[in-house]
Parts: sequence; C-alpha cells; structure tokens
Amino acid sequence: MLRIEMGAELPALPRVQAVLVTSANALVALDQIDRALPLLAVGDATAGRALAAGFTNVLSAGRDAVALAELATLQLHPKAGPLLLVCGAGQGMTLARDLRTRGFVVRRRIAYRSRSARSLSPTIVTALLRNEVQHAMFFSAETARAFVGCIKSHSLTKDLALSLAKIDALVISAQTASALQALPWRSIRVASHPNQDELVGLLS
Repeated sequence: MLRIEMGAELPALPRVQAVLVTSANALVALDQIDRALPLLAVGDATAGRALAAGFTNVLSAGRDAVALAELATLQLHPKAGPLLLVCGAGQGMTLARDLRTRGFVVRRRIAYRSRSARSLSPTIVTALLRNEVQHAMFFSAETARAFVGCIKSHSLTKDLALSLAKIDALVISAQTASALQALPWRSIRVASHPNQDELVGLLS
C-alpha cells in the first residue's frame, strides 16, 4: 500500500555515539556510516536487517518507538555524544522529543519518503470480490489509511464492503485498528505487542 522513495545516502556525522532506526527502510541510507557504531533498532526484523548490512553492535527494542527510547536510555548516556535518528519523512518527531527530554542531543535525518497507493491492483480486487481472502494484515497505521482510501475511491465500494465483512483484519497496534474502523470488517484483532512476531501470531 506504500511506495518507498529513497533519499540520498547520509554522510557520517562527527561525534555521533549511536544510530537509531525506526524502520529497515532507513538502513539503505547508511552506507557511509561506521558499521562499528552502536545501532539501536525499533524491532527484531529491523535489527536482523542491520546485522545483515554489516553493523556489528546491534540492539533491538523489540517493540515500538517508546521501547526504543527506553533502550537508548539504558544503553547510552546523554553526555557521550549526539544520537543519529534515521527515519522516514514525517516520522520520528515524537521519538526525538522523548529522547531530548531525557537529555540527549538528537540529529534527526530523513532517509526516505513513503507515498500511499491510490488504487488497489486488479489482482487484489478480484481476490476480495471472490471472497478468496480470510485475513488482511496491516503493519502500520499508514498502510491502513492508504487501504481505506483506496476502498473508498473504488467504483465497486459496496461490493468490496460486502467482501470485507467476511475478512478479519489483523493489525500491529491500536492506532492501526483505529485507522480501519471506517470499513466493515468481520473483526479487527490487535497484536498483543506492536511487533511483527506478535502480528503474525494472530494467524494461529
């Protein structure tokens, strides 16, 4: 439901004590960053991608931005130098404010932008209309809002609504669930913790 548009690579910043990333999408912009720097990732999937990209000192918050701020507070010290927070456009502001209230200097840098899809692919529309979908998984509120927008703009909105009434929406957070309330799902189920493993666990 989103198209990721990458920005330019980020240059290494002087006196940065650690890198924080809120999405694996941010890693592509870090080619010039010292791989030995501590890298704190929002979740396990992003941490795994960071290790695969060659970072050698990687820690996962395992949950969300709140947990990431808590992890930074436990592992780092405000006087040891600034933090480099790499995120998407329009993201990371709350996390940066949280870290600053804890005494950290935060350098927030934009690595990518996401664009919402304007329509559903014919394959998805056909699968929905034929009732071939039992579950729809949403990994962010942004993707949920994009999906709702596509449904509402579609010429077969009423027919698609009937199909959605037979589908369980599985979502990563309460915020994501709220974004889907405008559609008539059979049910909306929220992961017990906002991470990929808990979301996938809803399928069992």
